[in-house]
Amino acid sequence: MLTWLGLATIAGVLVLILGRVTSVLVALTLVPVVAGLAGGFGSQVGVFAMEGIASVAPVAALLAFAVVYFGVMNDAGLFDPAIAAVIRVVGRNPVRIALGTAAIATIAHLDGAGASTFMVTVPAMLPLYRQVGMSPLALTAIVALAAGTMNMLPWGGPTSRAAASLQVSTADLFVPAIPALLAGMATVFLLAARIGRLERIRLGAPEDESPPGLDGGVAALQSSGDVAAVARGRSRSLWFFNATLTAVTLVALFVEAVPLAFVFLAASAVALLVNYPDARTQQERLGAHGTAAMLMVTTVLAAGVLTGILTKSGMLGSLAADLVHVMPSGVLRHLPVVMGLASMPLSLAFDPDSFYFGLLPVVAQASEAAGGSAVEVGRAALLGQMTTGFPVSPLTPATFLLIGLAGVDLADHQRTTIPYAFAVTVVMTAVAVATGAIGL
Repeated sequence: MLTWLGLATIAGVLVLILGRVTSVLVALTLVPVVAGLAGGFGSQVGVFAMEGIASVAPVAALLAFAVVYFGVMNDAGLFDPAIAAVIRVVGRNPVRIALGTAAIATIAHLDGAGASTFMVTVPAMLPLYRQVGMSPLALTAIVALAAGTMNMLPWGGPTSRAAASLQVSTADLFVPAIPALLAGMATVFLLAARIGRLERIRLGAPEDESPPGLDGGVAALQSSGDVAAVARGRSRSLWFFNATLTAVTLVALFVEAVPLAFVFLAASAVALLVNYPDARTQQERLGAHGTAAMLMVTTVLAAGVLTGILTKSGMLGSLAADLVHVMPSGVLRHLPVVMGLASMPLSLAFDPDSFYFGLLPVVAQASEAAGGSAVEVGRAALLGQMTTGFPVSPLTPATFLLIGLAGVDLADHQRTTIPYAFAVTVVMTAVAVATGAIGL
């Protein structure tokens, strides 16, 4: 009974989300509530739901304040000098341009938002690609690889969703996976260099030369738009303050000296006070980034309702136990590795909400019931599912923003990028196994 009820709950959530029948919040909230009432749990449904919400509240708080903090830092121009410096040094060599693109996308994605990464990187680099003659597909591939891999950050959508779904801290998921992330980023830059070399060959330039035709394009690019506005009218000392504050915030995040949500709450307050002393301006900045923050927070809290009811009612445990009986023992023994390798392709079939709130809890519970680790399955999922996979998935709006800004076709972008994205996931999976982040 509980197994079938749990299966119907997850299926209902997936159908409503994937079919765009309702909003994510409606699906995550009403479907488990109806299932709990149908299972005869009565007034306990509210208790289960609140216990689930309480378990994900720290994740929701972390996500809200991290979005605000990095949004304020971006407004204040913290990342502009690095972006301008990259554009200044790449010249017209396709390999250097490709590596510079990867660097800008990496820096821009520190806020964990794909849309802002694409809006910063593509307009800054596309004129350069056009003047040199490089393919815009090379641009979208490199940006996708860098942004996708960086999407593993603790304040990114996949990690926060996985933490909420499995009711663990983001640190439990992310910190052991740091070596895999670093290996993934190293692979991104190696692949960017390869893409740049292929473009140089296609353009017919000798290895020690660059294709002709730029003729002052870099200088023009540097002198126009937000990228060249290095300080955005703000003082040098203020930029150094913001850089120091960000460094301290990131150190506190990784050493976990204080609760992570408080780190970003305090940092956001300091950043607003120093960069925007006027109360009205502070409210404007909060309003500008509050919509994105609240959308993520309400989604995470609604996910707490789903996981709380599924877990406390016993539906998830029953479903996992039955899944163990039907899955081949060989698959169960190596479920984290299987998940790691399958995570990137799964981005093409599941959007982040349906995967992390629908499929992941079942697979994680099945692994745990078979003697494995639910947390390791969650880490494995982060190696590709809506990380390396999100900028090629037709299920994420940011993908269409990327290809729209560059003026390329989705199918062409996928054909170019998917093999590279899968290669990054394979490397990260191998490193995660080697470092013990996920077990064999």
